Amino acid sequence: MDVKWSSVFPPSVRISGHGIELREWSDDDVTELVALYDDPEMARWTPVASPFDTGAALAYLFEARTGKAREHKMQLAVTTDGVRPLGEVLLFRSEADARDVELAYGIGAEHRGQGLAGRAVRLIAAHAARELRPRRVVLRIDPGNAASEGVARSCGFALTADPPVLRVSRGREVSLRTWARTRTGDFGRSAANGHVTREREGGGPGLSAGSAAGA
Repeated sequence: MDVKWSSVFPPSVRISGHGIELREWSDDDVTELVALYDDPEMARWTPVASPFDTGAALAYLFEARTGKAREHKMQLAVTTDGVRPLGEVLLFRSEADARDVELAYGIGAEHRGQGLAGRAVRLIAAHAARELRPRRVVLRIDPGNAASEGVARSCGFALTADPPVLRVSRGREVSLRTWARTRTGDFGRSAANGHVTREREGGGPGLSAGSAAGA
């Protein structure tokens, strides 16, 4: 059975737990978005534009809003105070199998080493498991990205025997391995530690499908 996405895309959403709050992007975040993504590690492991300037940030926000409107993906800023973006986490449809939900993330260079990626992955994975009840929640990671593989392991994901997923990033083909958690794991217990607020007003934006950067 395919995943049912309609419950995941309210006008606005904030998800809190594990000492962080995930929120949607707004046009006021353009400067912070540039600071997060105009970074060599982001360029190496994610498909975002490089260099990532104001024009790229505005295009990125537009793409994120379009993806949400089409119920294809949700991109949320990672914060510790509900205000300042420290990174981003994405939840989107798996192109390989409609029964799966895929996650991706990126943490700004200034904010790495604080466990933000792991906390964001646990929180959004719990949300996905509760709202969508997918067969699996998956991460697709470049085998050279040791930091991202470490985050996957710390969050209880395991490397699968799925064939490599080939994607094109800035004109080059990359081969990604699939890491997975089934919904029979502890995401349900993690969800109990989170609080979701669905608001009537709000914007949208974020990243795109692919690898992850930062921890």
